[in-house]
Amino acid sequence: QVQLVESGGGLVQAGGSLRLSCAASGRTFGSYVMGWFRQAPGKEREFVAGILRSGARTTYADNVKGRFTISRDNGKNTAYLQMSSLKPEDTAVYYCAATGRSYVSTYSRDYDYWGQGTQVTVSS
Repeated sequence: QVQLVESGGGLVQAGGSLRLSCAASGRTFGSYVMGWFRQAPGKEREFVAGILRSGARTTYADNVKGRFTISRDNGKNTAYLQMSSLKPEDTAVYYCAATGRSYVSTYSRDYDYWGQGTQVTVSS
């Protein structure tokens, strides 16, 4: 079992930046592909970004490419989502997730572990 805890959410004006962190328990963090998802009220959860175990390759949803950067530090058991040029449409609860699969999946059902979420609100 892996426990994930997100942090770093908050209120920010459009055009601003935030960095989300996802701290993982245990000592097997490097065995998991990590993903970030987000969900706004009344909307379905959507894929944002994913990163391989080694961090060698990343995957992004089209609507965040060029603005968001996913990274990980296996020595610190932490994944990150750097968000820049934020838009009001980015407002959502952001979740980190882990999967034992060896590839980045864009489907939430393919992830085994989830954090509690952190709220990101972007004002116009």
